[in-house]
Amino acid sequence: MTPPDEGQGQYGVPYPGTGHDAFGTPGHGLGYGQQATPPGPQAAGQYRTPHPQFGGAAQPFPPQAPAYYSAPVPPEPEEEDAGPLIRPFAMTGGRTRPRYELALEALVSASVDEARLATLLPEHQRICMLCTGEVKSVAEVSALLSLPLGVARILVADLAEAGLVAIHQPAAGGESGNQPDVTLLERVLSGLRKL
Repeated sequence: MTPPDEGQGQYGVPYPGTGHDAFGTPGHGLGYGQQATPPGPQAAGQYRTPHPQFGGAAQPFPPQAPAYYSAPVPPEPEEEDAGPLIRPFAMTGGRTRPRYELALEALVSASVDEARLATLLPEHQRICMLCTGEVKSVAEVSALLSLPLGVARILVADLAEAGLVAIHQPAAGGESGNQPDVTLLERVLSGLRKL
């Protein structure tokens, strides 16, 4: 058995910090107080090693700054009124049709006292407050409260059935000689201008 070289143990394994790495390559071991070279192009001499299958000369690494990735930040939601946070079918109890048919141009007026208003659902309260003091059509109620038209019809019909709002249905075509009511058309035009 040959005596071990200086800096190696009994079986030829280098002592830590003797200038050899774990694979026996000289020059990469760290001595006391030495700092490790950061991995990357600086440690590899700033050259890529050629691929054994494709050959070719070693190519220099392009200088790069370290890339730090973070999750994309979602855009801030707009501060506009997004409408009700409740699904429409939940507002109507799952119903898709009103108990009786309401025309789009049917006019709604309300006169509800504060005590009775406090016992209503929020959607019904909003309709009553909107139609108190000023007559609105069902289409206007739908647009101003950002409700689907079918939902607005059902909610207004519920309020009418409970006696909380008065419904003024437009005259049938036979009563006015198949011509629409002029006051109704003026009212609808005025409502459209306000929007």
